[in-house]
Amino acid sequence: MDVRFSAEQRALRDSVVQVVDHHAARTVAQLDDRERAAKLEAAVAAAGWRELRAAGDDGHPWASAVEAGIVAEELARGLADVSFIGPTLAADLRRATGAPASIAFETVLLTTDLAAPASAEDGGVAVDAANIATALAVAKDSTLGAVDVPGPGAGVDLTRPTVAVAPSTPTTVAGGTPLNGDALTRWTALGLALTSADLVGVMRGAIDLTVAYANERKQFGTPVGSFQAVQHLLADAAVHMEGSRTAALHAAWAVDALAPDDALASAAASKAYAARAARTVCEIAIQVHGGIGNTWECLAHVYLRRALLSTDLLGGIGTNLARVLAHHDIGVLAHSDIGGDDGLR
Repeated sequence: MDVRFSAEQRALRDSVVQVVDHHAARTVAQLDDRERAAKLEAAVAAAGWRELRAAGDDGHPWASAVEAGIVAEELARGLADVSFIGPTLAADLRRATGAPASIAFETVLLTTDLAAPASAEDGGVAVDAANIATALAVAKDSTLGAVDVPGPGAGVDLTRPTVAVAPSTPTTVAGGTPLNGDALTRWTALGLALTSADLVGVMRGAIDLTVAYANERKQFGTPVGSFQAVQHLLADAAVHMEGSRTAALHAAWAVDALAPDDALASAAASKAYAARAARTVCEIAIQVHGGIGNTWECLAHVYLRRALLSTDLLGGIGTNLARVLAHHDIGVLAHSDIGGDDGLR
């Protein structure tokens, strides 16, 4: 694969950067600014980025998973408090089943552990659900349905709420062909690739925040960024981020270029690597900030919170290591043997 961006991809990245830098929150307090959030929502909606994986005239997505990953990474870098991954996954699943566009899916409904699409009959969790009214669910016969989302949500991530949806919530049949195994596998690979890109963006943003602080904060009349111990920490963070970015780019490319099982294995490896790296990078950011890094006013904890949600979406580290092992016929170990999602974060 060629990891260089095309001219169109660079232009897409630059447009997302402009929107994020102009409208995203730059302090924790600005997360409560509804006027700012509304402008960000309007800009993202007008750009059409959520429809990148919708069906074009030939039935294929308008854009590759690489383009969708570019958007996900830049939104995360700037802590953009706007939904993207959920609506993008909903658009891709609607395309895969041929469900009519007359029913709008604004996000996806996942199981209570956020690991897979939830059935409409059993309820679940609507993810990435800021300003969302309906979520896509999978019915017992593998067709799709639209489920009403009951109002604003909350959760660990201050930029992307999650909403619990009860089993009794009304469901509208969406139609389309039943979802087959290969389609679900490729869709899962897309979700893992997007969450990997989101984690890369989180790491980039946390590093940028921390480098800026280290350059301006002084001890003994000298910026703390000149201290060798701080430089080592930030160098380690940069290595974690760059390794994750390489894996995430391959995962995004694999979604459309490889067979479904191979794409899932690539995406699962990327997600496991990026999730572990993001936790480390965010902890380094808090450590370098010193005492202020543990306060509400410092944005470092917002990056960590976003990383925690992206880690859980479609399975954490243990789940994805098991996917990689299964693909290579190494044998799937029990979660108790490999630490599970919680033990491996």
